[in-house]
Amino acid sequence: MIIKKITLDNIRSYKHEEVEFKKGSTLLSGDIGSGKTSVLLAIEFALFGLQPGQRGTFLLRNGAESGGVSMEFEVGEKKIIVERTLKRGKSVSQDYAAITIDGQKQELAVTELKNRVLDLLSYPKEFSKKQNILYKFTVYTPQEEMKQIILEDSSTRMNTLRHVFGIDKYKRVLENVSVITQKLREEKRVKEALVSTVEEDQVAISNKEKELVLMKSQIEVVKVELLEKSLFREKVETEKKEVAEKIEEKNKLKQEYEKTKLVIINKKDSLESNKRLMETLNSQISEFSGMKFEESKLKILEEEITKLKKSKDELNHKHIEIAGRVSSLNSKNEDNQKLQNNMSNLEVCPTCLQDVDAIYRSNVLNKLHNEVSKNKNELEELEVSKKEILTKIIMVDEELRAKERELSDMNLLKVKLESVNEKIKRIQELKDANLVLDKDIVLLNSQAEDLNKIVFDFAKYDKTFELKQKELEDAQRQEKIVEIKLAELKKEIEVFSRQIDELKERLKKAEEIKLKLNYISELENWLSKKFVPLVSLIERNVMIRLKSDFSQLFREWFLMLVSETFNVSLREDFTPVIEQQDYEIDYAYLSGGERTAIALAYRLSLNQVINSLMSKIKTRDLVILDEPTDGFSEQQLDKMRSVLEQLNFEQLIIVSHEQKMESFVENVLKFKKEDGMSRKV
Repeated sequence: MIIKKITLDNIRSYKHEEVEFKKGSTLLSGDIGSGKTSVLLAIEFALFGLQPGQRGTFLLRNGAESGGVSMEFEVGEKKIIVERTLKRGKSVSQDYAAITIDGQKQELAVTELKNRVLDLLSYPKEFSKKQNILYKFTVYTPQEEMKQIILEDSSTRMNTLRHVFGIDKYKRVLENVSVITQKLREEKRVKEALVSTVEEDQVAISNKEKELVLMKSQIEVVKVELLEKSLFREKVETEKKEVAEKIEEKNKLKQEYEKTKLVIINKKDSLESNKRLMETLNSQISEFSGMKFEESKLKILEEEITKLKKSKDELNHKHIEIAGRVSSLNSKNEDNQKLQNNMSNLEVCPTCLQDVDAIYRSNVLNKLHNEVSKNKNELEELEVSKKEILTKIIMVDEELRAKERELSDMNLLKVKLESVNEKIKRIQELKDANLVLDKDIVLLNSQAEDLNKIVFDFAKYDKTFELKQKELEDAQRQEKIVEIKLAELKKEIEVFSRQIDELKERLKKAEEIKLKLNYISELENWLSKKFVPLVSLIERNVMIRLKSDFSQLFREWFLMLVSETFNVSLREDFTPVIEQQDYEIDYAYLSGGERTAIALAYRLSLNQVINSLMSKIKTRDLVILDEPTDGFSEQQLDKMRSVLEQLNFEQLIIVSHEQKMESFVENVLKFKKEDGMSRKV
């Protein structure tokens, strides 16, 4: 991997800056706090985004609402540009991410871009959700962080180095084997518990099979008993049915007897009714004895009524004529009276509009007066005639109603006299019917006595039916008891058979579990006694080799930076051991330059060991050193030239505020900070 250019927008103390990098060694020079380290942090952010636990406020410039980084770099033959932005909201978060590979741009999610970069750099996928420890220990590690790993306790240091070396997989394997072994032991205990009842189940099967044979023999006995009970119940049912038929016959005879008694009562009622009717008819006949009807008198009466009706019609006609004449005269008088009133006040003729002569008006008024007087006289005569006619109409009406009543009485008498013969005939018919009724009553009484005697004889079956009913109920109860007993036996046989099948199935499964148990025991034994020791041996051998290579490189780099009076080595836990004149010196008692030398030697050794183990990673040719000479003396600074000449990297980026370092590198980039704003000079 070779970095070509990085652009910073609102990153830390930068507002906008483009920094170009060349191959070979490049020094980022400037005073402390001028923004050199910010460029290194921007490179890491461009590649991997915000790290777990890292806040966006650490990178986004104070007061800025948004910012971002764009970096161009090469990986092999591929030209790559990555872009990332930050946005301020309630907190500062990553907003936009994109990657361009050989001109093909693609916008991605933040985590997707990190995965793509890891893939391009051939970093293990396990770093996708972790901090970029591999990048820090192979490319860029702030000097203070490298000192921190030296000061960590041995357990933490070993865990970190295992992770960086990529051999923590052995520890994970052992941890996973421990978990698997524990689970195997738990499963073994469970399966041992499952097969612990095998002998008990075998005994239970044997006992239940014996009981099953006994129950099957009992069921045959119960079936015979049930058959006997069923036959006896059927016999009692037949006997009960025969008795029931007799009782039904008795009930029919009793119903016939009741019907006969009812018929007798009806016939007696008919006989009495006929007698009462005969008495009534005889009484009616006696009322008309001695009465005679004259047909000629009826005709005369009808003729008189006809004449009276004709006379009444004539009187009504005259009355109507007089009433019409009276109405006409009254109408004329009203008209004449109105004309008189009009003429008495008339001065001008309404037709010809000429004055009306007084003589003419007087003549007209006299004529109208005479006509009115004449009409009144005639009206008085008509009123007299009208009263006379009304009197005659009333007299005719009274005479007509009397004649009509007389005619109605004569017609009624005629009808009554005509019905006497029919009544006499009806009386004879009733006498004949009564004779028949008397004979029927005698016969029905005899029949009723015979039926009553037979019903009495059949009454004995009622008691027999009650006894048979009780006997049948008892037989049904006994049969039901045996049926229940048989059902219970069948159910027990079914349950026992199912239990035996379940026990056999459990035994079958127990045998299968035994086979699995043997396999689990063998597997657990192999893992704990063979596999675990083998993995531990491999890990130990790998660590011995790493420690040997690391220790040799560490000693070489350290002796290049300090005097040869020191002797350095590494313990088993990779803790640096510094000796001088056969005395071990504690790290805390070293000078600042010596501690920096140890950290730098440790850093360079770690880089070479990791690159030798993980040769596929694409960051082998890039190293970034942040303030590698912090605390160095002038003599140590001079030795840095030899150190840099020994470093064989295609691209080396160094951050330092030491001006002397400028003569040790091929390229120099200077930075300055004014008014809180960093910029490239």
